[in-house]
Amino acid sequence: MSVTITPPKERTCELCGREERWDDSVDGWRIADDAGNVYCIHEWDINGTFVPLDE
Repeated sequence: MSVTITPPKERTCELCGREERWDDSVDGWRIADDAGNVYCIHEWDINGTFVPLDE
């Protein structure tokens, strides 16, 4: 039995609204448009609706 973990491709901070998208070319997150509050301790919208496991 093999399980594949699929990471999210985008995320949004619930505190300041910063949106980021995964960039495969740099193997990291990139700010989409607005940087939000640069001093925010970002709380990403991980609420259980995203299912990372693909069987």
